[in-house]
Amino acid sequence: MSVASDPGQNPPESPQLRVLSQYVKELSFRNALASATAQGYADQPLIDMGVEVKSRPIGERAEATEVDLCLSVQARRGEEPMFSVELIYSGLFQFVNTHPDDVEPMVWIECPRLLFPFARAVLAEITREGGYPPLMINPIDFAPLYFNELKEREARGVVPLGG
Repeated sequence: MSVASDPGQNPPESPQLRVLSQYVKELSFRNALASATAQGYADQPLIDMGVEVKSRPIGERAEATEVDLCLSVQARRGEEPMFSVELIYSGLFQFVNTHPDDVEPMVWIECPRLLFPFARAVLAEITREGGYPPLMINPIDFAPLYFNELKEREARGVVPLGG
């Protein structure tokens, strides 16, 4: 009698992306208008946001990869700064049975996609705790960021990590 494997499980040889841990690595919140947050605002603040993805191998034989999702937000009311947030939300990932050429796109696209909802929640909570309405940023498509990075590398003559 044979036992059928669970249809929801991946076969042992299939490629897998494992999330080993995730955490707030760095968080800075500057509340320039702290005393004025109780006042209502007639105008929506102007929000500038930057996104960056960084990675590095962890362990002597690169058993895992740490991926940093770096979010930078500045809010202004006219020319007056309201608040700024710098967040590095990181995860430790492991790639199992993954072709080396497939790792880089996973690091740049899939890993930050998995980290984003948690980083978004941290941003919403910290702005709420600062006395503002929670900052709810729209989802980010990390694929165009990755392909822009590839174009920039090509223009500089830098070979992709997998190539």
